[in-house]
Amino acid sequence: MAKRFYISYVLFILAISMSGQDSLRFSGQASSWININSSNELPLWGGVRYIPQINYSKGAGCDKLFDTELSANIYGSAGVHPFDTFSFSGKLKPYRTWVRYSSEQFEIRFGLQKLNFGSAMMLRPLMWFDQLDPRDPLQLTDGVWGVLARYYFMNNSNLWLWGLYGNNGVRGWEIIPVNRKIPEFGGRIQLPVHTGEIGFTYHHREADSRDLGGTIAPYDKIAENKFGFDAKWDLKAGVWLEGSYTNKMKDVGIYTNQLALNAGIDYTFGIGSGLYIACEQLLASYDEKPFAFKNKISFSLMTMSYPLGIFDKLSAIVYYNWSDNSVYNFLNWQRQFDKIVLYVMGYLNPESFQLPAQTSSQNIFAGKGIQIMVVLNH
Repeated sequence: MAKRFYISYVLFILAISMSGQDSLRFSGQASSWININSSNELPLWGGVRYIPQINYSKGAGCDKLFDTELSANIYGSAGVHPFDTFSFSGKLKPYRTWVRYSSEQFEIRFGLQKLNFGSAMMLRPLMWFDQLDPRDPLQLTDGVWGVLARYYFMNNSNLWLWGLYGNNGVRGWEIIPVNRKIPEFGGRIQLPVHTGEIGFTYHHREADSRDLGGTIAPYDKIAENKFGFDAKWDLKAGVWLEGSYTNKMKDVGIYTNQLALNAGIDYTFGIGSGLYIACEQLLASYDEKPFAFKNKISFSLMTMSYPLGIFDKLSAIVYYNWSDNSVYNFLNWQRQFDKIVLYVMGYLNPESFQLPAQTSSQNIFAGKGIQIMVVLNH
């Protein structure tokens, strides 16, 4: 990790030394939250986070630009069972550390960066490289180390190519961690279609199952290919489709093949200040054989938001799990005070938490409770 920081710092200094008009900006986001949930083993949780960020850009003439971003994620949280148990964790790690060269139709970016795409909003089959949670008002997610190149054609088509290396763990829907010593690679093409766009995506990686405690046969190299499709149209309402199919070249039981399909629609109704509603339906399956649909899950989701005034907004998310008829409910009131934002969130969920692609080790949203968050942006 220190080596990556050093390389990124050298690149940052090189950026500053280039000739041309330049711009340097420092910003940051500080947040603090407290969560009260009598259903949890530790009913009182609290945490703080600070993300300092430096952005530097320098024009290179003829609509060419060189820019870079350095940011860190500094956080700590503590859980308490009054007068009995106390748990604390904290960490400092890089959040975004990249440099980019861009022109009118082309850009290439190196370093730790956010990489996401697709038409779905919440139940996302193409969540291959991030862990965005629709309940999180800050929309925080770890990045990936690699290089991303994009070319924009004059007809609004665009081509993406990427290579990743040195990443850890699982991302999105993954069950088996990546082998960090073997490069990953992939690409994507987006094409305009009528009143919308369509995209085709591919990614290859080598998975490593040796540290999974025998639940899956231990292999250091499991070739894995991911294929994605997404489309979105702007009709009277927004309509989208998104799907992902993943195949592993070795037999790892029901995790050999994975399929996820999403269909969604959204619309803003002319009620008062405008009532926004979006609905998504997800079908996913894990099977030994392709498209067997023997181990499937099905979720429906509806989200709503309504501005209560210039500074206030109320939003809600409801998940329904068709497999066990369970319902997950989230309600959020947001209040804007210049640079400070206040969030008050309430939730009523099953104590056995099984939302798709949510892999947090500290699942504080199981059961019923309330969370209050204060965010300062500077």
